[in-house]
Amino acid sequence: MVRRFRGEGAQKVDAKGRVSIPASYRAVLRDGDPNWSEGKMPEFVIVYGDSRRDFLECFTIDAANEVDERISRMPRGSRKRRALERLFNGQSLSASVDETGRIVLPLKQRQKIGIEDKAYFVAMGDTFQIWKPETYTASEAPIDELLDTMPEGADIWTLLEDGEGD
Repeated sequence: MVRRFRGEGAQKVDAKGRVSIPASYRAVLRDGDPNWSEGKMPEFVIVYGDSRRDFLECFTIDAANEVDERISRMPRGSRKRRALERLFNGQSLSASVDETGRIVLPLKQRQKIGIEDKAYFVAMGDTFQIWKPETYTASEAPIDELLDTMPEGADIWTLLEDGEGD
């Protein structure tokens, strides 16, 4: 069974853009990097494209390869494929975790999402996101609104039964 990212929390970002990756995330990154071996640093992909998003999305190498395979099955030259290739390949970068468990977030990516001295990490199962803490807090409102539509005392897990992706 494939490990999944779990949990959330804030991490300090230094002046050079270095930030610690949560330890539990590092284990998933190692497992999701087919080239990783003892003594090597796990690699992953940070996708920063899509101007509508206020966060960076991070993929294990295996998860990134899965997305690449799906894109490659689309008709070559199609508008959707070109858009996805640009967003997923052109507007992304390879990253690796150093021996202290940190990565360097380049200035361009920090500026895109407004990160200064803190980053907020949010597990999303097969990916994780990096947010400006205040922006993440504001993004929780739609989830609260969804929960407010549920009958009082309703079990949150009933959302799994809907089968809708919305």
